[in-house]
Amino acid sequence: MPATNILANLFGTLYNNEARRNKDCIILPTSKLGIEVLKALQKHGYIGEFEHIDDKRGGKFKIKLLAKITKCGAISPRFKVKKDAYNSWEQQYLPAYNRGMLVVTTNQGVMSHHEAVSKEIGGFLIGYVY
Repeated sequence: MPATNILANLFGTLYNNEARRNKDCIILPTSKLGIEVLKALQKHGYIGEFEHIDDKRGGKFKIKLLAKITKCGAISPRFKVKKDAYNSWEQQYLPAYNRGMLVVTTNQGVMSHHEAVSKEIGGFLIGYVY
């Protein structure tokens, strides 16, 4: 089996299913980081309920889609961001100042860049969604 970038696969599958106006989608394989990313997306209203199914083969996510995602993707390589440098990354990945969010992994878990800014912590960019 080829090494898959699980996050790139997750964002790609979400985007493709949203583009086809599907009500839900299944993503495999899964990872702990994938679960954290989905929680962050859910918290900000981009996806509905999701379920992690452990099938002993890498697992899968079953996700309810809310038709809220216009575009999303993984950011690779994972760029390190200082707590005061989110602005330039927003300009690079997001269409407008108040639209969408960068997904950041920090020492306090995975969160949107808005949360990271308010907590004044840096981290690594792992994806974006709007």
